[in-house]
Amino acid sequence: MKRTFSLKTMLCASVCSLGLSFSTLAADVAIVIHGGAGTILKKNMTPELEKAYIAKLTEAVKKGYALLQSGVDGETAVVETIQVLEQSPLFNAGIGAVYTFDGEHELDASIMHGGTLNAGAVAGVKTIASPIAAARAVLEHSPHVMLSGTGAEDFAQSLGMEPVDNHIFDTERRYKALEKARERILQAGISYGGQQGNERFGTVGAVVIDKQGNLVAGTSTGGMTAKRYGRIGDSPVIGAGTWADNSSCAVSATGHGEYFIRYHVAADICSRMKYTGVSLDEAANTVINNVLVEAGGDGGIIAIDHDGNIAAVFNSAGMYRAQIDTDGKVKVGIYKEWVE
Repeated sequence: MKRTFSLKTMLCASVCSLGLSFSTLAADVAIVIHGGAGTILKKNMTPELEKAYIAKLTEAVKKGYALLQSGVDGETAVVETIQVLEQSPLFNAGIGAVYTFDGEHELDASIMHGGTLNAGAVAGVKTIASPIAAARAVLEHSPHVMLSGTGAEDFAQSLGMEPVDNHIFDTERRYKALEKARERILQAGISYGGQQGNERFGTVGAVVIDKQGNLVAGTSTGGMTAKRYGRIGDSPVIGAGTWADNSSCAVSATGHGEYFIRYHVAADICSRMKYTGVSLDEAANTVINNVLVEAGGDGGIIAIDHDGNIAAVFNSAGMYRAQIDTDGKVKVGIYKEWVE
């Protein structure tokens, strides 16, 4: 298959041949975010709630874009953008995270830098206010990639992150969802690992290309409603829920995590670009709408490639998402069609 090289790719090759770093070249910035995918139907959405989602997604994506325009690194833009969503009860991350079967919150997050291929992740944490900030701390200050549970919490505290009470993540909406899911699971006699409903969905993420041309992806989640026994999904798993490589693309995923882990969805999309020369759109659509659908998995991804092209692809009814491309055009969506 013949590969088409963009002007930016050819410039990179020329600069590298001179022994210089492509990161010294100014790049157009872009950002795309998601707030989870699943059975999101307009008939189930009130006008007020729809407006609230659009407003918060717009706030987050514009904040990230402004940071990128100011010249900050991609890691900072990803973390601060995701923190807007972590601090909103609308999304399953941070405040507003879903409950475990036992009525607690166990949070996961990860971040990856496409230039260095360095990554950081935390899993199953209960006392960290911003899991995405803790994931970045692992990336920058730990020789490891993933820390979990009390170990991750101790590491965060060693860096000055004050622990918080797990109940700060409580919301009435999520508790009602827990009661409903727990009752259904118990009445049906579903053993752990059995087929679950829409409570398996919910994640937030951000993917950017910064002024240095670096791709960075981050993902944060409260996981699956009524999860048990320390279940970990794809969000903190590098290659499954998060991946970034400057030579191809960066991806943040949301959906039924077990499938995203089994099919290493985020990395697979970038690998298809890198090794076969297909476009970001083709790679993303093949994995999400062919590979995952055939396997029985549902959800979606957001992604940006090394030329600043954006993809937001999902096989579920909807995905909360927003983007600002390299031309500064803003788009926000909830259902199949973009809202604006």
